Amino acid sequence: MKRIIVFISILSVLTSCSNEETDMIAIDNPEIALNIPSDFPEVNSFVSLNKPTKYGVELGERLFSDKRFSADNTISCASCHIQANAFADHNPQAIGIEGRVGLRNAPSLQNLMFLKFYNWDGSKLQLETQPLVPIITHEEMDSSILEVIGKIKDDGDYKVLFRKTFGDEDITPERIYKSIAQFEYTLISSNSKYDKVKRNEGETFTESELDGYKTFQQKCASCHSSELFTDQSFRNIGFPQNTNTNEAGRGRVTGIATDFMSFRVPTLRNIEYTAPYGSFGQFSDLKSVLDYFDNGVLDAENLDPIFKNNGKRIPLSEQEKMNLIAFMKTLSDKQFVGK
Repeated sequence: MKRIIVFISILSVLTSCSNEETDMIAIDNPEIALNIPSDFPEVNSFVSLNKPTKYGVELGERLFSDKRFSADNTISCASCHIQANAFADHNPQAIGIEGRVGLRNAPSLQNLMFLKFYNWDGSKLQLETQPLVPIITHEEMDSSILEVIGKIKDDGDYKVLFRKTFGDEDITPERIYKSIAQFEYTLISSNSKYDKVKRNEGETFTESELDGYKTFQQKCASCHSSELFTDQSFRNIGFPQNTNTNEAGRGRVTGIATDFMSFRVPTLRNIEYTAPYGSFGQFSDLKSVLDYFDNGVLDAENLDPIFKNNGKRIPLSEQEKMNLIAFMKTLSDKQFVGK
């Protein structure tokens, strides 16, 4: 009888330790408190299913910078998404392994937790499903998620981080995607001069910046709206077209003719750091973009009404262009880009 009691007591202790260990894992990997501005839009509904955690973000950042994600171990996510460029780069079109040229310009990565769509054509609604695209794309990493796992599964540092994040060392595609997304969710840019002026933190606009803001409100804010400076819509604004036959813009996703060569309206936050501009880097600088709008854009059946109903242009004086550029530079967040 005493042996039975002793056995039960030991079993009780082991069970208690097991529960404590499980609880400790949860306690040791707390959610990260993100500084989300009150005037920003609501977060994407998927964020609640994958909230950033201490070790999840650390793991995601490490994965984001790992060149073993590419077939020849030369390209990581961070190769095309560079912090100093607001997590974009300066190539007209993304450059993958062996110097292969991608279809489009690498978009900046910022305020992603507030977006409804990802990629220029909005092909992804959930950030956790996006990393597979560059991994398998021939012009980018030209690999597979199973090949990636094969390369990193014996990495001791990863074993530790996966255990701290998920409770064990099992490396799965879903865990990789979730960790990268957790890191990307933390890329919130909300500390530009514009933000400081709005928060009355001692900053003031120059005369040129203020005039540019007024012009922006009159001629740009209908597309570049909200504190994200994008309404997240898809529009054909008559930019020079990519002649690659694989390109169709949003129409590539929906198959609808009226979506042909329509692209997601880009954010203007940190626009100073993300040249060249356009879906495949058509314009080298902001002045070139404004000159193009002023001179007249390409016509199309589905040309956005803002242009279609106004002679295919947004008329701008040279002074207005200078002022607009001055204002757009107030959207630069030096802290975010590490400058």
